[in-house]
Amino acid sequence: MRLTGGCLCGAVTYASEGPWRPVIACHCSQCRKTTGHYVSATSVPRESLEVMGEPKWFTSSDDARRGFCGTCGSQLFWDGAGANISIMAGTLDGPTGLETKGHIFCADKGDYYEIPDGARRAEGYDPDLTTRVD
Repeated sequence: MRLTGGCLCGAVTYASEGPWRPVIACHCSQCRKTTGHYVSATSVPRESLEVMGEPKWFTSSDDARRGFCGTCGSQLFWDGAGANISIMAGTLDGPTGLETKGHIFCADKGDYYEIPDGARRAEGYDPDLTTRVD
C-alpha cells in the first residue's frame, strides 16, 4: 500500500509502499518533550522510504536520531537501530487504513491524560510491538 506524507509547509515529503507497521503510541519523556505530547508512529523498512527534501536530524540519544523539517519544525521521523524507520502518523496524508495497536513506555506517561482501558501496554520498550509488521 503506497502512502505519502510530509511536513506542514511541504518542504519535506515522503512516500513508501511499506509494508506499514500498525501505529504505536510512545509515552517516553523524549517523545513528549520533542512533540509536546506523546508520539503516535508507524514504521516501514528504511529501504522502502523515499524522502523528498532535506530533513534536519537531531541526535536525541546514543541510539537514535529524530528527523524534522528545518523550516516549519514538523517532527517526521524517528531513526534508531533496526531495519525500520519510524514515521510520525500525524504527518501521513489520509486516509491511511492504519490502526493504533499499542502503547510503549507507559511508565513515563504524563499525568494529564489516560491510556484507554483495554489497550495493549508496555511499561518500557517492547520489541513485539515496535518491530513487527502486519
